[in-house]
Amino acid sequence: MASTFRVTLLGTGVPIPRPDRFGPATLVEAGDQTILIDAGRGATIRLFELDVPIGRIDALLLTHFHSDHTVGIPDLWLTGWLGSYFAARRKPFHVIGPAGTSELMHHLEAAYARDVDIRVEDEKLGREHAAITTEEFVRDGVVYERGGLRVIAFTVDHGDAIKPAYGYRIEYDGRSAVLSGDTRYNENVIKFGAGADLLIHEVAMARPELAGDPHIRRILDHHTTPREAGLVFARAKPKLAAYTHLVMLAGEDIAPPSIQQLIAQTRESYAGPIEVGEDLMSFEIGATVTVRRSSR
Repeated sequence: MASTFRVTLLGTGVPIPRPDRFGPATLVEAGDQTILIDAGRGATIRLFELDVPIGRIDALLLTHFHSDHTVGIPDLWLTGWLGSYFAARRKPFHVIGPAGTSELMHHLEAAYARDVDIRVEDEKLGREHAAITTEEFVRDGVVYERGGLRVIAFTVDHGDAIKPAYGYRIEYDGRSAVLSGDTRYNENVIKFGAGADLLIHEVAMARPELAGDPHIRRILDHHTTPREAGLVFARAKPKLAAYTHLVMLAGEDIAPPSIQQLIAQTRESYAGPIEVGEDLMSFEIGATVTVRRSSR
């Protein structure tokens, strides 16, 4: 078995339909296992850019049910079923997530039933490879274990009404990467992120001029500020910290904060190594964590 353990940020964005930051999606390649955490807008495009066949995904894991984390699911499922070289899934589409995952996937199956029927008849695709299998969980614990890859789900706090919401700790060959999921400052991220090789955290900020805007305030109240994220990093002490899901809020006449401002506020509470995630940024996790940026 190969010893590769690679985490790639396919999408680091938010609901804003920006071409440079696609929707939330994180690819994990560990030995012979390939999994995806969330499937936001454009996940299949990023997989294609990486030459990762869409049909090669062993499982999709969901953090929560916000649309920006799930709108790419039909594309991942149905495009991955096609007969072309970039797809060619030869097994059911497997989805793992908190309670509610089966309901979501059942309704997607119903919505696209005609497409499946047509392609079975017209393209002679195997219906069994368009099937969906699901696994649900309701508490913290191991949710995926195969080929030396172990994934642990842990509860986070994305707001009183946004439940369930989870993060994931990924372990392979004695190494670990942790993805916070969407969350406020949360002790569980520190607990499960402690000593990780890589801790990837969401972040949200806005310029002071927008602080009194009720819409902006509501969004900020569901996320983690740079200073709070810095406290998480400082307490968890990962080898490398990284940001994804950058909620950089703006107004019609007010620009979003800059990356420099994001780092400056993080430095108020954290002095260690940090990367601001970009789409297709990858992390090779071994004795050290090597960061590679996309050349696209």
